[in-house]
Amino acid sequence: MTRLVQRILPSPLGPLRLVASDLALVGIYFPEHRPAPAHAGEDAEHPPVLDLAARELDEYFAGRRRRFTVALDPRGTEFQRAVWRALAAIEFGEQRSYADLARQIGQPTAVRAVGAANGRNPLSIVLPCHRVVASSGALTGYAGGLAAKQWLLAHEQRLAGA
Repeated sequence: MTRLVQRILPSPLGPLRLVASDLALVGIYFPEHRPAPAHAGEDAEHPPVLDLAARELDEYFAGRRRRFTVALDPRGTEFQRAVWRALAAIEFGEQRSYADLARQIGQPTAVRAVGAANGRNPLSIVLPCHRVVASSGALTGYAGGLAAKQWLLAHEQRLAGA
């Protein structure tokens, strides 16, 4: 079993719990994250990937980063990972619908399953599930809450327009 270590990162959205193995970031969790996040231990000696993730998130929140380079290891089914790869392709400041993602992964009738996979994304912000909205444009659920989703979208739109 791979050792997982965590670090708490203060953010404009509240404390984020970053979870990583020695090689990659496996989770970013909000305080009230649903579903419950992966368990990880505390360690004074955490892997460099955790420091890189914290630095890149700080830069994102400060408006100095639009893409993340930290190594990622999202853990899920093959279908979930396909949806998460599609999330990674959504550009900063843009939005897609669940139907758009379903078409992108070649399963246009799997809109609900795409929504469920989006909801299980363990790497909020870095795999930008906040950029996915209903076909009507309405904001739908977000693991960090709708206020966090609104903040992230407004943050990106403000910077994208600059």
